Amino acid sequence: MSWNEFIYFAGASLFFWFSGMLALYLSKRRVFSDILICLGLIIFTSFIAALWVGLGHPPLRTMGETRLWYSLFLVLVGYLTYLRWEYKWLVAYSMGVSAVFIIINILKPEIHNTNLMPALQSIWFVPHVTVYILAYAMMGAATIAAIIALFRPSQKDENLLNMIDNLVYIGLAFLIAGMLMGAVWAKEAWGDYWTWDPKEIWAFITAATYLVYIHSRKAGYNLKIILWIIPIGLILLMITWLGVSYLPAAQGSIHIY
Repeated sequence: MSWNEFIYFAGASLFFWFSGMLALYLSKRRVFSDILICLGLIIFTSFIAALWVGLGHPPLRTMGETRLWYSLFLVLVGYLTYLRWEYKWLVAYSMGVSAVFIIINILKPEIHNTNLMPALQSIWFVPHVTVYILAYAMMGAATIAAIIALFRPSQKDENLLNMIDNLVYIGLAFLIAGMLMGAVWAKEAWGDYWTWDPKEIWAFITAATYLVYIHSRKAGYNLKIILWIIPIGLILLMITWLGVSYLPAAQGSIHIY
């Protein structure tokens, strides 16, 4: 399997996801939407698995490959969150954002050499990158929910706020787990746990921002101000994931492959 077949798998996945979303809103029986959304997830996952086999290593190296996982996890997180808290709009937003990343991958797959450099040939490669992408999906869903809460006439929807808090808790746990695994991996590959590399610094700033949100919620500060922390955190997260590579200071970074 190669990127040449991606458009067919992506098209089929999007068809089932958006059909499932329509069924969610139009049908009284949720089983139809569940089947359609799960079919889309299975098709998209099967492409990632086949690409993994075709490349000979996990498709986690290039930006295009990480966008694959983000597209998958975003729909998965939105759907599982819906099953728990029953917010249909979160499924729709998650699918919409996922579709944007899928379209970017169709237009710009960013195909690179299939061989991994020695530093990436580590047991930490898959868990480190995977938990980060899961964290990104969690924080993306939390941001969508926070924006909805901000612009509602009443922000006192305790069920919605509870969902936001839980997404941030789980997302931050994944972020910290990713940082810890990255530190162990860095020690193995480069001899130091922490080198104040630009990507490491931005990852630390991002995690600290979500810690500020959690502290502010516990302290009971102004809710409207607190909720704005989550979109700010996502912007910092996107800088960490996508933007750091374009900074002049990052050209000598160990995270630029």
